[in-house]
Amino acid sequence: MTRLAKFFPAASPVRIPVRLRRMEGRQPALENAVIEFGTAREIFFASTLPLEFGERLQVTTADASLDVEVQVVAVQYRDGQLAVAARFIGEVSNWILKA
Repeated sequence: MTRLAKFFPAASPVRIPVRLRRMEGRQPALENAVIEFGTAREIFFASTLPLEFGERLQVTTADASLDVEVQVVAVQYRDGQLAVAARFIGEVSNWILKA
């Protein structure tokens, strides 16, 4: 995950448990994940879902304080794991990292 986040200089470490839900295309899928890094516009997390560039996901915290749609902008495979960078679609008023 750290290797992917290095491509985004503004990335800061965070630890936010979320639920991921595929929004379109292939069969819907759900997964629990942890946002490990973030910027004002992107989040970074590890996933076991077969995600691809351009896919849209719904990202929701347990208390729904964060409930946003994102689009995958980068993926990196390493040692059988998938590191994902996803960009918020639209403005997110309650995100902890601001520009």
